[in-house]
Amino acid sequence: MLRTRSLPQAPAPAAEARLPVARAGASVTRLAFPGATHDSVERSRHRPASFRMLSFLAVVVVPVVIAAVYLLAIAADQYVTEFRMTLRRVDAPQIAPVLLFGGDAVRSDAATESQIVAQYIGSRAIVDDLDPKLELRKLFSSPAADWWARLSQPASIEELVYYWSRQVDPFYDNSTGTIIVRLRAFAPADSLRLARAVVAASERLVNDLSARAHRDAVGYAEAEVASAEARLTAALGKIRRFRDQSGLIDPGKAADATAQLGTKLRDDLIKANSLLATLKAYMRDDAPPVRVLKARIRSLETQQRGLAQEMTASQPAAPALSQTLGSYEPLEAERKFAEDAYQHALEGLDRARDNADRQQIYIASFVPPSLPEEALYPRRWRSLGVVALIAFAIWAIGSLAVQSIRDHL
Repeated sequence: MLRTRSLPQAPAPAAEARLPVARAGASVTRLAFPGATHDSVERSRHRPASFRMLSFLAVVVVPVVIAAVYLLAIAADQYVTEFRMTLRRVDAPQIAPVLLFGGDAVRSDAATESQIVAQYIGSRAIVDDLDPKLELRKLFSSPAADWWARLSQPASIEELVYYWSRQVDPFYDNSTGTIIVRLRAFAPADSLRLARAVVAASERLVNDLSARAHRDAVGYAEAEVASAEARLTAALGKIRRFRDQSGLIDPGKAADATAQLGTKLRDDLIKANSLLATLKAYMRDDAPPVRVLKARIRSLETQQRGLAQEMTASQPAAPALSQTLGSYEPLEAERKFAEDAYQHALEGLDRARDNADRQQIYIASFVPPSLPEEALYPRRWRSLGVVALIAFAIWAIGSLAVQSIRDHL
């Protein structure tokens, strides 16, 4: 009897596919969570999702809600007053040729003063000038302002200056030479009053700068005139003392007169000698005309020797005219130099006064302050969007960092 032998049947493909997966899952489960039950594994899988949701609520939703409540319900309106001004001189601005190649040809001569005014508007100096009149502490702690935006009381001068720097925004545009100022306050009238006070304080500062420059330029020129005048007075005093001692008003003119007299004596002596030679040709030496002429010649020679001694020779009684003239000439030269210096100093003083008058600086406020009608700050929706964007960015970066750490662990 024949026996049929049955072949073993192959397992179903689905079962074979499930067995390795089940074994792998069991092995992974045993390796990752030894002794863990199926419920604990499921809870561990849902734990990151719940943590992510809680972190999103804490980092994103709560700050955005707080910011929305403050911006939309608590934040007080702030009104902005803007004005623009520029500084000008009386004379036309001079443009240096080298500036034409640097693209700075429109630069005004008052650029430095404009920068000074812009820095003054944001400094403590203007706070000290405006606080006694406007009571800035009271103005910036108005009941209309919210607790976050108002100035906390009591406020020191440093806190007031810091708060002022947040409420005022001065900007100097170098390309146009314009000063742009924006002021914020919690009431339209307060904003306008602050802007007008800043314009008035800036005008006083510019006037002080102009007056100081005028005083410095004219004062330096006046000092030069005083120095030249003192030098001229000293030179004239030396000449006066010299005249009193020498007894001569002008030794130079006296020397010229003496020289002319010496020339005349020499001419007369030559004529007398010529006439004497003519008379001796037909008269004896003892003739009366010859004796008279000889006596005249002797007198002329005596006068000529005396005149020569007076001009050049030293005498015990009085110095020679040449010595007197030598002492007088340096004094006269000093007098001339002092007179020239005094004349130049006077001309310089006139030029300094003229330039100072022509270079006076003044403020031209071509966009004056005006009363605002609508509050520009706070910018609620934009600020709220910024808060939401920053909060979401922080949450996203934190979530990525936590996920990366979990993956490494």
